[in-house]
Amino acid sequence: MKASATFISTQKEAPADAEIVSHQLMMRAGFIKRLGAGIYSYMPMGLRVIRKVEGIIREEMNRAGAVELLMPVVQPAELWQETGRFQAYGPELMRVKDRHDRDFVIQPTSEEVITDIARQELRSYKQLPRNFYHIQTKFRDERRPRFGVMRGREFTMKDAYSFDRDKASALKSYDTMFAAYKRIFDRFGLQYRAVAADTGAIGGDASHEFQVIADTGEDAIVYCPTSEYAANIELAEALPLIAQRAAATQPMAKTPTPAKSTCEDVAALLGLPLSRTVKSLVLATDAKNEAGDIVKTTVWLLLVRGDHHLNEIKAGKVEGLKDSFRFATVAEIEDHFGCKPGYLGPVGTRKPVKVVADRTVAAMSDFVCGANEVDFHFTGLNWGRDLPDPDLVADIRNVVAGDPSPDGQGVLAIQRGIEVGHVFYLGTKKYSVPMKAHFLDETGKPQPFEMGCYGIGVTRILGAAIEQQHDERGMVWPASIAPFAVVICPIGYERSAEVQTAADKLHDELVALGIDVVLDDRGERPGAMFADWELIGVPLRVVISDRGLKAGTLEVQGRREATATAVALAEVVATVKVRLSA
Repeated sequence: MKASATFISTQKEAPADAEIVSHQLMMRAGFIKRLGAGIYSYMPMGLRVIRKVEGIIREEMNRAGAVELLMPVVQPAELWQETGRFQAYGPELMRVKDRHDRDFVIQPTSEEVITDIARQELRSYKQLPRNFYHIQTKFRDERRPRFGVMRGREFTMKDAYSFDRDKASALKSYDTMFAAYKRIFDRFGLQYRAVAADTGAIGGDASHEFQVIADTGEDAIVYCPTSEYAANIELAEALPLIAQRAAATQPMAKTPTPAKSTCEDVAALLGLPLSRTVKSLVLATDAKNEAGDIVKTTVWLLLVRGDHHLNEIKAGKVEGLKDSFRFATVAEIEDHFGCKPGYLGPVGTRKPVKVVADRTVAAMSDFVCGANEVDFHFTGLNWGRDLPDPDLVADIRNVVAGDPSPDGQGVLAIQRGIEVGHVFYLGTKKYSVPMKAHFLDETGKPQPFEMGCYGIGVTRILGAAIEQQHDERGMVWPASIAPFAVVICPIGYERSAEVQTAADKLHDELVALGIDVVLDDRGERPGAMFADWELIGVPLRVVISDRGLKAGTLEVQGRREATATAVALAEVVATVKVRLSA
């Protein structure tokens, strides 16, 4: 393709509201144009990347046996009401009414629609297993859309949905999709990790996230450098750091800690390691009657070590907190503890509370905790002697770097990542059972489908790739998803017949080999031309000039390379092929 046949619109400066690198560079390079909050038009250069991402996804999904279809963006609310998600999904689900006052949703995902298709079309076990997928526009009404395509409201996703007869075959389908996703992300040419993850709002019993590694990522990825263990920090298991509770060596004492309400300040005042302190967090659960009125509130005290942080996802899996919990109000805290936050602890509460201790806290001795009195903490606290053992012991904290790996194969490290793919084993409870989606088994008995769902954020891949691979000059695309794999930059194309002939010839030879090449015939000055293509991030540049032609060479330069390499005219095509394959 010649540059004059497409549309290139680069800018020297990014808009003031572009907060992260990918947003800034996509705007500067003319990949996207903002239409509204979290809503973008994809310009020709950006769309080329999207189509390449989609192409790789389609090839690997088809290879894995999935069948493509296309489901609508607008969906009847009745389907979402069958699963309860119409009410439960929250304000991110855009609800609309048609002219007849019927409820619809602008889909953020398509589990209900595909389950409706399955219950109509897949009637017998003989039709299973089956996997359908589509690539479609999605909409989530983010309260605060930001970061360009990273957290927009309208975006493109690939969804796949598997239907199986039993759990064993469903897990085989899950493994097939997991393997397909690894091939997809390998072909994208990005550094990524597949990590165990929480199932979240989609529901289900098992899931993995595919995270593109980037320092600016919103997610913390926990992994063991000496084993295969990897998990999102929400799910990563925190083993107890104390093998066995030691015997008490100190008396319990009520110690003045004036104006010291944080564990850090208390530890500094007392000259103790932060790891000797215990942090108190207060949650509440509400029991409601059929009318939705609160009939009973239970207050929970969660204890984690002073140098650790509560993991709310894990807390939500504790028995009694599973259905729903909230942070207690100041009034509830004062009513139960007789004290304001900052000095709370499990000893001497005014009203009974349920105490949940993290695994490490449950094994501590001689620890420091709030005394339920302003400006005082207890020192030398010991379980069994000074207070009863906790009601529950559970893993409720975030892991930290250096913690032992749950697989026993080393210690944990943490890096940042951007979630761009997610695979779920759903089972039957979330969609098949509530939607009465059944097939007939060998005995003619109806059975619910075992389901899985598998998503990739197509447009989010662009932002994640840029966050991972960029420099001060612009984007640095892997060749597989770059808008163009090669750019030919002729100097004096419109003035020199020799340069024009050589450029056109090279362009045609590369096109004949199936290489995605663009020839910049715009007549730009070399500096401006080079800057545009460095900003756009094309992996390989070939410069043609009269001086080089007289010497019988062209200049080849990789996007990451500081200098160009002179290559003989006869060897340029072979060199380009080798460089791209590498």
